[in-house]
Amino acid sequence: MITREGNRLIVQGRLTIATVPALFETGAQHLASEDFLVDFSKVEAVDSAAVSLLLGWARAAKRNQHELRVTGLPDDLLSLARLYGVSDLLPQQSA
Repeated sequence: MITREGNRLIVQGRLTIATVPALFETGAQHLASEDFLVDFSKVEAVDSAAVSLLLGWARAAKRNQHELRVTGLPDDLLSLARLYGVSDLLPQQSA
């Protein structure tokens, strides 16, 4: 689930192959219109689809000339990104 608070998107629940397609579309619609900080601190579980989601959102933001910043990335997601060799492609984390 994604909720919006101003220019902040809060992602909650599970980011898995079962949930990512719908979440991707919702996030991409927001990213088409303005810059966002996406908060992942309420994510409960991830699989490799979460890495694809984040990279896809980064591409969507860039394509629309918007900035995507992230915060609260789960350690599991960061670990998967390192495993796949794409951690340098992830959006910059905010403090």
